[in-house]
Amino acid sequence: AILMTIWWTTEAVPIYATGLIPLVLFPLLGLYDIKAVSSSYAHPLVLLFLGGFIIASAMESSGLHKRIALKILGLSGTSPSKIIAGFMFTTAVLSMWVSNTASTIMMLPIAMSVITIFSKENDFNKNNFTIPLLLAIAYSASIGGAATIIGTPTNIMLASILSDTYQYEIGFIDWFIIGFPVVLVLLPVVWLFLN
Repeated sequence: AILMTIWWTTEAVPIYATGLIPLVLFPLLGLYDIKAVSSSYAHPLVLLFLGGFIIASAMESSGLHKRIALKILGLSGTSPSKIIAGFMFTTAVLSMWVSNTASTIMMLPIAMSVITIFSKENDFNKNNFTIPLLLAIAYSASIGGAATIIGTPTNIMLASILSDTYQYEIGFIDWFIIGFPVVLVLLPVVWLFLN
């Protein structure tokens, strides 16, 4: 753990190589056999989360996140409250399928360009739009991440702990049935507070 911490913080070797240290050292040091260690790397929830990262990478490289955002913003209108609602909806939808951190990073440059466009208007009050818009992205990423099991790493951690410790399996649909209604309630509530 100390070696991994040093390598992660100093970036002496690539991060993905650092993540393989237990796979090599645990069997060599006799702590665990190779089968026990490698099965942790191939846990179904880890692979599910990896799929979320692959989707995020594909969305970023193809520019799909920008197309989705611009399409939704085109439908939402030009008033500040409607733009905030459009950003909240877009961020929440993205955050359901990629990690909430990735969806926030995807939406931030788009939000900054919208803020720049609005700041050129004479009657524009920057604090009444910029701060709520940036908070809307952060909040809706967290809210949207609650809808699916791959929306945020903590969801997968909970499912993994329940599976390993209590032998209680939570599937994707099981999580969605509970998480999605929560999103449908929280998004409008947060939007009302931000306006």
